[in-house]
Amino acid sequence: MTTRRESLKTLGLAAGLGLTSPFTFLATANPVKKEKLGIALVGLGYYSTDLLAPALQLTKNCYLAGIVTGTPSKAETWKAKYNIPEKNIYNYENFDSIKDNPDIDVVYVVLPPSMHREYVERAAAAKKQVWCEKPMAVTAADCQAMIDACKKNDVSLAIGYRCQHEPNTKAYNEIVKSGKLGKVTSLDCAAGYREGRTDHWKQKKEMGGGVIYDMGVYSIQGARLGSAMEPVAVKSAKVWTERPEIYKDGLGEIVEAELEFPGGVIGKIKTSFAENVNYLNIVCEKGTIEMAPFSAYAGNKGKSTLGEINFPFQQPMEQVYQMDDDAMSIMNGKPMSVPGEEGKRDIRIVEAILESAATGKRVKV
Repeated sequence: MTTRRESLKTLGLAAGLGLTSPFTFLATANPVKKEKLGIALVGLGYYSTDLLAPALQLTKNCYLAGIVTGTPSKAETWKAKYNIPEKNIYNYENFDSIKDNPDIDVVYVVLPPSMHREYVERAAAAKKQVWCEKPMAVTAADCQAMIDACKKNDVSLAIGYRCQHEPNTKAYNEIVKSGKLGKVTSLDCAAGYREGRTDHWKQKKEMGGGVIYDMGVYSIQGARLGSAMEPVAVKSAKVWTERPEIYKDGLGEIVEAELEFPGGVIGKIKTSFAENVNYLNIVCEKGTIEMAPFSAYAGNKGKSTLGEINFPFQQPMEQVYQMDDDAMSIMNGKPMSVPGEEGKRDIRIVEAILESAATGKRVKV
């Protein structure tokens, strides 16, 4: 595996090329003055188990300090594996008492989307800094409530868009923003994989299931970062399934949409639980940018008319970059590079896509 030093050297190379965050946001909460921040993971499913916990063994600005789980056997396994003190292990009933634990600085919500609002609000009420996995929530109204709760309690809120922290994403976004290839004239983006599970939250509408909330936000992010613009409308959209016995009651297994950007620029996006697909193609006035894959856990790379885009790293370094960046922002009292407002933007677009698909009409964002 790529060493911590080698991976950070790669990221440093990206910084040396003058790469900047895709978007700029307002300042956040007061700084937390510690050498390392203690992170509590809420929900110990695949993403926490296989990616976040291993990444937290490589981070320099934060560490795995606690867990929140409703499964006692998982608690015992994690306690032994990561030497987590008993006092830092919580369940969903006693979660609110986390407010009295000085070991926990950040609560990272890694639950099904329908549960995000509740646990972000509870974490904020406990005066803990908050990180929340994507999609931020099921509705833009829920997103706003989460943002408001964190502001009310003077804590920061970051959304787990790992790709915005990795150098290949920053590279293609910087080419677009710099105007080196002229203005973007069109783009085409797709993100998906063959989902084999049949009884997961991703197949349950009431839990925030459906491909548009999960893989769909990657396609939306690709269109937004690839154009360096915000869509003004969803021109058209289609939602369907090839496995109606799994994706029931109109839940989307495959979604296609045309996003309309300022100047009449069209971004075509696709997302799917039926096929493996991952690319972003950007057409500019003076050339092209082609990324494939553009949103993988590792191996993101591509090329442009200006040359190759390839800053290699291995899994789980994206999550390392993300958590180290967010922890550093908290410690320095700096703006979060991917705050709640960013997550809310994508959910507003998701809502517009679903409305367009249902009505057959153009829907303003």
